[in-house]
Amino acid sequence: MERLLNLLLPSIYETLYMVSLSTLLAVFIGTPIGIILVVTKKDHIMDNQIIHHCFSYIVNIGRSFPFIILMISIIPFTRMIVGTSIGTTAAIVPLTVGTIPFFSRVIENALLEVDKGVIEASQAMGATNLEIIYKVLIPESMPAIILGLTITIVSVISYSAMAGAVGGGGLGDLAIRYGYHRFDKSIMIWTVFLLIIMVQFVQVSGNYIAKKIDRR
Repeated sequence: MERLLNLLLPSIYETLYMVSLSTLLAVFIGTPIGIILVVTKKDHIMDNQIIHHCFSYIVNIGRSFPFIILMISIIPFTRMIVGTSIGTTAAIVPLTVGTIPFFSRVIENALLEVDKGVIEASQAMGATNLEIIYKVLIPESMPAIILGLTITIVSVISYSAMAGAVGGGGLGDLAIRYGYHRFDKSIMIWTVFLLIIMVQFVQVSGNYIAKKIDRR
């Protein structure tokens, strides 16, 4: 049992470290991209088809890469950022890069749910574009954003498990090194169980928070 804990606890910490930091960075970068995708749409508050299509193409390209291929293809970029392509910190780079376009679309879909009548009423009252974004679009779509963030975190957890295939650390790395290569069934079972617990906790928490803040 002591051996099992000595293996599992560091791996749990590594997974939480990768997931939390990469999600935070993806939210920080992906949110403004998602906002730009919405407000520059045709007939929206900052209609600009050139900017909209440029950002949309970039996001689509980012989403077209399977994560395992993305990890390998941006190894030079990862080395440039953190100085190595192996380890938990190095895995955060492809995790963030892979999550940004996903979360950008999450934000876009959430903001598009806002009733155009509410936006038009805000414009009629003299609200600026920035005020509409931060006082109308984001608050009105917050339940959808929370649910989207929940899906994003769940996806990052699965990505982090795949990162173990190339030495990324965490529960995925533990499952591959001990559960697969050393045929240790107990390690494999525990890693799968812990990943399920993490996903269930995130999903239930996200659903609860979204329901609490939903004013509709």
